[in-house]
Amino acid sequence: MSHETLIRNFIGYFGGSADGIRIFKAPGRVNLIGEHTDYNGGYVFPAALTLASTVLARPRQDNKIRLIATDLEVMVEAELEKLQNYKGLRWGNYQLGVADELIKSGYRVIGCDLMFDDKVPLGSGLSSSAAIEIATAVALVSLGDEAYGKTKKIDMIEMALISQRAEHNYVGVKCGIMDQFASAMGKKDHAIFLKCSDLSYELVPVKLDGYSLVISNTNKKRSLGEGKYNERRAQCEQGLEMLKKAFPEATCLADISRAEYEAHKHLLTDDVIRKRVEHVIYENQRVIDSVKALKEGNLKLFGELLNQSHNSLRDLYEVTGPELDTLVEEARKQEGVLGSRMTGAGFGGCTVSLVENSKIDNFIDSVGKAYREKIGYDASFYISEIGDGGREVEVEL
Repeated sequence: MSHETLIRNFIGYFGGSADGIRIFKAPGRVNLIGEHTDYNGGYVFPAALTLASTVLARPRQDNKIRLIATDLEVMVEAELEKLQNYKGLRWGNYQLGVADELIKSGYRVIGCDLMFDDKVPLGSGLSSSAAIEIATAVALVSLGDEAYGKTKKIDMIEMALISQRAEHNYVGVKCGIMDQFASAMGKKDHAIFLKCSDLSYELVPVKLDGYSLVISNTNKKRSLGEGKYNERRAQCEQGLEMLKKAFPEATCLADISRAEYEAHKHLLTDDVIRKRVEHVIYENQRVIDSVKALKEGNLKLFGELLNQSHNSLRDLYEVTGPELDTLVEEARKQEGVLGSRMTGAGFGGCTVSLVENSKIDNFIDSVGKAYREKIGYDASFYISEIGDGGREVEVEL
């Protein structure tokens, strides 16, 4: 929707005029490689998308936050002094969780009306939740700063950390930092080589030279809150405790190299935990190798690493399922495809495939047809460019 249309919709929901309405955006992300390494202190390699969550915001004169989304049209109203009362909301808890954590962190959050227009498909594995969180954080801090006469530049890494805490403490999902960091810190035409244990990062240009990243959505909705994500995290923590017999100084699995793991994997006496740990250790190295491959322009090797990543997520971490596996298997059959893997937490969501530009139309047609025949409903396909992170945008009328 155009800004003019969005502002008209905002006034239709909340009344008043266009005066004081500000517009903020934060993107979804695609993780090129490095899955389930983030909460193990490892490397990830995400890129912000141009698919984004847009929020229109305007201050109120009372101490209430009102929320609505253009595709839901259900108004949520919350009092800032009673934010702990709204954790059970089906929609709105991500936004209110961010408000709660901002207040705990010393930010001045004022009453406001917020309207969300989300273009990141929900439940797709492209991190619609992080897009909503970062857009909310930037909007609330900006409104609060203006109300109190502050002009300090927003610390976007802090916004990522606050949004992560909101998901931990308010929503109840013990997510890693990757999604929020990518949504906050993304840069057009770059991916982020991020070490999650200390948030050191490098912006790496993504030059695909005749190829594109095609995102395929299973259209199977998933929910991290259903427990599988937290279960995998707990299994990794158990594995780390077992390996500490040999590596007492290790604070996370990423502190242990591939060679060190191979020499001491006998300490992992539980087969399931061993598989989880092995995925993390090897996936961490695949991220390092992928960044090197892209810097050297070796797209063939990058594609092979994508394939290895999916195979590991399927066989060792066991987070794929028939929908994701079908998309990957069919993608790999197509001419002009260098690699394909699931992206995101799994159990539904999306795949990312490296596809020759001249073969993209045939890829979408062939993979879409095979998926429909095997799964029984349609997949969706996106060719999204790599875009910028969370920010305020100029109102265009």
